[in-house]
Formats: sequence, structure tokens, C-alpha cells
Amino acid sequence: MDPKCQCLQLSDGHFIPVLGLGTYAPEEVPKSEALEATKYAIEIGFRHIDCAYLYQNEEQVGQAIRSKIADGTVRREDIFYTSKLWSTCLRPELVRPTLEKSLKNLQLDYVDLYIIHFPVAMKPGDEHFPKDENGKVIFDTVDLCHTWEAMEKCKDAGLTKSIGVSNFNHKQLERILNKPGLKYKPVCNQVECHPYLNQSKLLDFCKSNDIVLVAFGALGSQRLKDWMNPSHPVLLDDPVLGAIAKKHKQTPALIALRYQLQRGVVVLAKSYNKRRIKENIQVLDFELTTEDMKAIDGLNRNIRYYD
Repeated sequence: MDPKCQCLQLSDGHFIPVLGLGTYAPEEVPKSEALEATKYAIEIGFRHIDCAYLYQNEEQVGQAIRSKIADGTVRREDIFYTSKLWSTCLRPELVRPTLEKSLKNLQLDYVDLYIIHFPVAMKPGDEHFPKDENGKVIFDTVDLCHTWEAMEKCKDAGLTKSIGVSNFNHKQLERILNKPGLKYKPVCNQVECHPYLNQSKLLDFCKSNDIVLVAFGALGSQRLKDWMNPSHPVLLDDPVLGAIAKKHKQTPALIALRYQLQRGVVVLAKSYNKRRIKENIQVLDFELTTEDMKAIDGLNRNIRYYD
């Protein structure tokens, strides 16, 4: 199956491929790995690449995309590229310069989707996580509706095709949706979502407002000491996922990914491992039954790996 055809239509008329490559990696991982993984993913059929200013690897990911355009594997319009506006840049006057910085790193003329990374503003500056002398994060006071207006201007300027949000709850989404003079509503909300945190209420809310839910952490989580609670169970060891995987002759990871696609969720699969990248694209080749879907729905425990 050709993943290029597997897309959902966004509320602004653009199309997003349902399976994306996540490109975040901890600092100790060499940036060159992002380059190699992205190139390989495009070669085997991935067309949706999810990255962010915060990941500090947009230069390498952009290089990978450009090299695959140069060698004729894809055209620019075949690739759906997402970047994110970081929390230290939420003041309206910083929005466009930050996107322009990402575009300069990528050496691309536009991104397909630009999203607010977190609904939390931090003090502007060179530090990604500004802290005071006691090690506490220094926040900033910014009205997200003003940030959103600056995002709309980026879309009007052609720097991004679509605009959306990430890590927003339904109340934060409502603030944008109910904003007087709203020009474009968020096309998506990217959140942690997996069988142990299935986000069914938020998914229903998003669907009712024509907002696509995009799942990160769909395989549980990379077990990163700074970000996640190490006492949580490992999702892919779950016996229910294991049994369904056995039945379909697939891996538990593919079952977890397929679950999202059948709920109408766009799913990101992060891997720098070629074997796993190749495996993940096979999620488009099989289907779960209604019983399988019900059984996986029953696994929800509201466990957040990313506290």
C-alpha cells in the first residue's frame, strides 16, 4: 500500500498523511542520526515528518528532505513537514521570526504545519528552559489568543500552509475557537495518546470541532529520565496487545499504531532504527476487528508517560 494515499483532510482543505515519522531524540544522540533516519524513512515511503525548533535538529532533517528531493525520490509537495513554536517564543512579535529561523535551518520556503508546542509561555531568550537561581522555570505572561493571531499572519504570508496546536486541553482549545475575529481555527491538536491514555473525551471534542488529533508517544514512550515517570508499566509488554499481535501476526507496536489510525487519529512513530522504521510503515497493511478495538479501548488507565 502506498502511504502517500493515506491522508486525512484538514479543516483548511490541506491533507495530512495519517502516519508520520517523529524525529525527537535526547541530546546525547548525534544529530547525524536524524539525517540518516529521515532519509531512510522517505526512501521507504514516509511522507509526513514531524519535527520542532526545540529538537535542535531541523538543519539535519531539512538536509534529508532536500537530498531526497534532489535525487528525485520526492517533490517538495509530496512531503508534509511539521515544525513547532517553542514556549519561549509565544509573544506575538516573536512568532514569525521563530518560524523564519526554522525555515532558515531547514532551507525550505514553507512548512506544511506550524503548531504551538505547549500552551505555556516561558521567559524569552536563548535558554529553552529558563530557570531562576532556585532551579524553578521562569514563566512569561502571554495571551495565547494574541499568539494565535501571529500564527494566522504566518499562514497568510505563506510561511506555513496550516496552523495548529499541541498539548492543549479542551478549555485551552475553546479559548482559541471562541476568540473574537478568529480567522483560522487550529487544524490539529498534537497530544500524548496511546492505549493507556486513549484521550477519548478530547478526541470526541476535537472531532466535533473538525480538529484532527495527532498522537505522539503512541508506543508508550522512550524511557527518558528527564521526561517520564519510570515507575509506569511498559505499554508494549501489555498482554492484551501481545495477544492481538499474535492473532494478526504483527508486533505489539504495530497494534498500538493501528489502533490510532482506526480511531481517525494521525499517529507519529518515532524511531531512528531502520528495521523499526520499515516495520512501522506496515501499519497500513492490515486491520483490527471491532472486538480488537474494544479490547484496546479497555486498556485505558489515564497513565501519562510525559508528566
